[in-house]
Amino acid sequence: MPRVYLSPSLQEFNLFINGGTEEEYVNLIADAMEPYLFASGIEYARNDPNLTLSEMLREVNKGDFDVYFSIHTNAAPPFLAGKLRGPEVFYYAKNPYGKELAEGVGKNLGKIYPNAESVKVTPTIALKEISHTTAPAALVKLGYNDTFADAEWIKDNVRLIAKELSRSLTEYFAIFFVEPELDEIQ
Repeated sequence: MPRVYLSPSLQEFNLFINGGTEEEYVNLIADAMEPYLFASGIEYARNDPNLTLSEMLREVNKGDFDVYFSIHTNAAPPFLAGKLRGPEVFYYAKNPYGKELAEGVGKNLGKIYPNAESVKVTPTIALKEISHTTAPAALVKLGYNDTFADAEWIKDNVRLIAKELSRSLTEYFAIFFVEPELDEIQ
């Protein structure tokens, strides 16, 4: 059974332009992913909000996880606030398996995001959260929380985003995507 470490952002200080926080909405998405992962046969663990990033990465690397999956939103620099749009999926440039995962996530987000051309998949060596994990990793930024259209899209599509992120994981593991029973996703 594949094992995933879900790491929704704990950044309660990143405010959505239309109310709420990054931490609130990405945790709602991670919550909504759980029935899809369970139904599809993917075991998962979640980050502990009391751990620092370094402590969490040690925990991830001690565990037997096949994927590290981080969920965030984005915010533009002050001079571009409200002007940028679109999801961006990062992977560690030195890990081809992370690239495969990130490309699958980007493809599936492109199916549901209003402008598929705005979805980016980006290699990096600069993000500690994905460069310091032993498992293949992807860091998903779902859109810009300082742009009204992106913030509204994220809020209005929590379940759909969760479904497509979960589908991306099943595709990566080459297993069937299974829809949970309706009472499991309520």
